[in-house]
Parts: sequence; C-alpha cells; structure tokens
Amino acid sequence: MSEKSVEEKLYSDDNLDVSTFKCKNCGGEAVFDPKTQKMKCLYCGSSFDIDNSTVIKERDLSELIDGGDVWDETEVYQCKSCGAKEILSNQEVSVKCSFCGTSNIVKTEELPGLKPQGITPFKIPKEQANQIAVKWAKQKLYAPRSFKKSVKAEALHGIYNPVFTFDALTKSSYNGTLGKNYTRYRFINGKRVAQTETRYFNINGFQDVTFDDLLVQASSKIPTGIIKDIEPFPTKVALEYRTEYLRGYPASTYDKSGSDCWNECKNIMDSTIERQILKRYDYDVKVRLAVNTTYLNEQYKYVLVPVYVGHYNYKKKLYNFYINGFNGKIGGKTPVSAVKVTFTVFIILALVAGVIAAIMLL
Repeated sequence: MSEKSVEEKLYSDDNLDVSTFKCKNCGGEAVFDPKTQKMKCLYCGSSFDIDNSTVIKERDLSELIDGGDVWDETEVYQCKSCGAKEILSNQEVSVKCSFCGTSNIVKTEELPGLKPQGITPFKIPKEQANQIAVKWAKQKLYAPRSFKKSVKAEALHGIYNPVFTFDALTKSSYNGTLGKNYTRYRFINGKRVAQTETRYFNINGFQDVTFDDLLVQASSKIPTGIIKDIEPFPTKVALEYRTEYLRGYPASTYDKSGSDCWNECKNIMDSTIERQILKRYDYDVKVRLAVNTTYLNEQYKYVLVPVYVGHYNYKKKLYNFYINGFNGKIGGKTPVSAVKVTFTVFIILALVAGVIAAIMLL
C-alpha cells in the first residue's frame, strides 16, 4: 500500500494456552466477534463470553519515561522487503507479509516493547466497514464519476493501533502584549476617510487547565492527522488488555518512544493553554505571549484502539483510507477530478469578477 501504510503487528502472548481460543463445543477455532463482543466459533457458530469488565486506570508517567515493563513474551518476525514487523504466536506465523504481500519473512530477536495496558475492542464488523468506505467514496464531491461508479474497498482489514493517553494538571503564568484595532475617521481633501489603527495593551496573569485522556498516536505507520480525523476513541473506558480481542484482529506496536509521545503531548497542551489565555481578552493582534507552565499529576495509559485500513485502486494508483472501528468515522484520500476542480475554480473566479464589477458600477 502507498503512503507508508505499513503497520507493525502483534497477535498474542506465546505462553497463553492455545485451548483458551478453542470452541468448547466442537474444538474449532474461535475469534472475536465485534457484533456480540464475544468469542465466536468459526465452525459451529457457538458464542462464549470474554471474562473482562475491568476498566484500566492511569499509571504514573515516570513508568513510561523510565521504560516500564518490557513485553518479551512473543516472537517477532520481520519482512525484509518492506520492513514490517509481525509479532505472532507460534500458531500464527504468516506465510506472506500482511502489507507488501511478499514471503520474505525472517525471525528476529527484537522485542516489541511495552505490553498494552488496555484495549477498546472493535464494535463495527468488517462488512459494515466495507459499506462505510464505499458510501464515503461515492459522496466525495471532487472524485471522478468513473471512480464513483466502480469504487471498491480493497485490502480491507482491521488492526489495533497503539496510542498513549495522558492526564495532567497544568499551572501557568503568563505575560504579553496584544492589540485591538479600531476605526478612526479623517477628512482628506474634503472627503471623510476611514483609517484603521491599533491600540496596544499589556496582559499578565495565571491560567490553570486540566487535561484528561489527551490522545497521542504512538505509531508512525498511520499519519497523526488521520487519527485526529477519525477520533474519538473511548479510551476513558478502555478495558484491560486480553489476547482474546486480537483473535481475528492483529495489532500494531508503537515505534515512537514514551518520551517523544509525552513531548508531543506537551506541545498540544501548550497550544491549548495559549488558546485558553487568549480567550480571556478582546483583541485583534497578538504581539507576544510568554507562558511558563508547570505540569502536575502526570499520568499515562497505553491503549490499543480499533482501526480498519484499506485502499481504493483507481488508474493503477492506490488511495488509502482509515475507519474508526468503534464509531465508523472515516478519513483518507480519494482521487480528484481535474475537470471538476477547474470548473469550480472558474465559477469562483466568475463570481469574484461579478462582485468587483458591481462594486465598480456602484
């Protein structure tokens, strides 16, 4: 797939008894069913409850920064063609890479890092995700008509995407200079002319902001902007991680360090704090704003969230899309019709020209 759509994958703990995922009635393979939120036998259709009602709690941020508990219970396989890492149980070694399709898979000793604390299970089945992808593509205004007529969601598969969520209480002091525009009228050559001037004023004060479950994408394989487009994920009520949820759905491990994700989160917090400060003032121009922030009660969670990944194929080019496996929100790209875009630009220019002409006549 294009646009770095390769994900690293992990399936389950090797030391887990294989019988855990066997049907109690016929002995067949059981997988997680999003519709019922239960394990379902692929052979006889029997369903079994997953004993998991525990909502996870935040942990102290120092555990993440210092490294935490390393997940070393799995075997790691890597594709030599595209670099994708698959962390699989002994019963699930891939014949081909799930992302580039080659069979150039070799075992590596690299460990997958921290074990997930929690998971938000898939709620939307694959069939529904396929319908969402097709409907969304057909509604794209600038997509070519020929694309809409034959659009199909290809290589559609669900994967659990890793995210870190952060909590913090912030206390900030600030000072700065803002400006407020006003209109002043003068007579020039006998005519009344409006002129815009700016009055500047200094500000200072304190601002407290509490952040709860601020989500940061922990893998570089799915663009951060895409994850923002298809949010929210119910991480506040994430369940305790259990490998049953991964039966039928692989998961990606993080490739951004805990420190990097925390620094990214602080940048998001800083931007939010600045917006909260500026909301307190009536201004038009920001000259400067210096903010000094202290972060307190920092906590984190490492959670797997459900995402469907697929692509559209149009004129031998792939366009990736991503669907929130919990609420069905979708983001990504579709082909764009140059004719439609040109026509729209022409209409806009014509409207602008008409407005200018009307003003000149007046």
